[in-house]
Amino acid sequence: MPFTAEAVRPLFPALSRRADDGTLPIFLDNPAGTQVPQTVIDAVSNYYQTMNANSGGSFATSQRTDAMVAATRRAIADFLNAPSPSEIVIGPNMTTLCFALSRAIAQTLAPGGEIVLTRMDHDANVAPWLAIARDRGLGVKWVDIHADNCTLDMGSLEAALSEKTRLVATVHASNAVGTINPVQQIADMAHAVGAWHVVDAVQSAPHVPIDVTALGCDFLLCSSYKFYGPHLGILWGREDLLNALPVYKVRPAKDTAPWRWEVGTPSYETWHGLLACLEHWQALGKYADEDDLPGYAGRTAAMKRAMLAVQAYERELVAALIEGLGAIKGVHIAGITDSARFDWRVPTVALVKEGYSPDAVAEYLARHHVYVWSGDYYAQEIMQRLRRPQGMARIGIGQYNTRAEIDRLLNLLEAL
Repeated sequence: MPFTAEAVRPLFPALSRRADDGTLPIFLDNPAGTQVPQTVIDAVSNYYQTMNANSGGSFATSQRTDAMVAATRRAIADFLNAPSPSEIVIGPNMTTLCFALSRAIAQTLAPGGEIVLTRMDHDANVAPWLAIARDRGLGVKWVDIHADNCTLDMGSLEAALSEKTRLVATVHASNAVGTINPVQQIADMAHAVGAWHVVDAVQSAPHVPIDVTALGCDFLLCSSYKFYGPHLGILWGREDLLNALPVYKVRPAKDTAPWRWEVGTPSYETWHGLLACLEHWQALGKYADEDDLPGYAGRTAAMKRAMLAVQAYERELVAALIEGLGAIKGVHIAGITDSARFDWRVPTVALVKEGYSPDAVAEYLARHHVYVWSGDYYAQEIMQRLRRPQGMARIGIGQYNTRAEIDRLLNLLEAL
């Protein structure tokens, strides 16, 4: 049976909480963070009630924590199709993990080397690399975009690569305009010149099945609060690199991955929430055909099937959204608008309306209980490239949004 939002909306308590005037809010702020199922909320609470202890002890609550930590790591490995749970590092957020990764990689780089960045990325995959370039005497090459459809200029990438390139950092899907980049091709190009490839998958993880083995990158980062989980960041890396790179840690901490990367005591309650989030995804696997994903098995197959089912549903909504926006006078969309190319975008849509600032658009919609973001959402480079100093308004569709909500949004924008 096909997936629809009605299958999951009852699972998210925030969706039934009415505003003071009785209106149900419409959550289209999903690129900045999604709502969570009741099971995630319950899991966080349950941790405190049944297993609240530090890890590594000989007593029951500590052993339950150890078992939960191992189970969560295995579940994330399955979600990303990682070869080993030892390749999964969990931290407070993607930005913190990316800075930790950049500091470790910096110690292996000599002055005169170069790193390659793009004009499309969120600053969490830009600033850490600019910092080490400054500190280590590295050159920085920038990859441009095609401004007409906000796709990556692959010719610009090819021109930026050389025997001096040590690292290429790119986004999987833009948090600003929704463009999906050809990660496997980029990884091949980076490896051809001996460089590592780091991928920001924060915006793709809620919408696209991710297989780190197939993508071929060396490191990939995402955030569980973007795919219906708690506020946590995730770093996947090749096990040999995670074990070899020099890291900053306390001396008693384990010297092997992933523990050498996880500084301090984690917020185990959120790990338990993350496990519940992944179980939510696994349960959605029933909405796709069993034969959709040959080569995958068990929980990995279930989660990949779920992602494909949700992706198909979200694609219908974003098609209706983009078509509707195109019919509204004065509205301009940044990004891919050709429905034949929707395989190369996630349902994150940036727009401007003539005569109104992005903030004014967001504030107007908020007064009608429709939640969207405005500004640059830390994607400074692409906004500068598009000559949008005020940024844009951003609409982000999630698995619990409905066609009626999209129609309501379009009617409000038409009336503005």
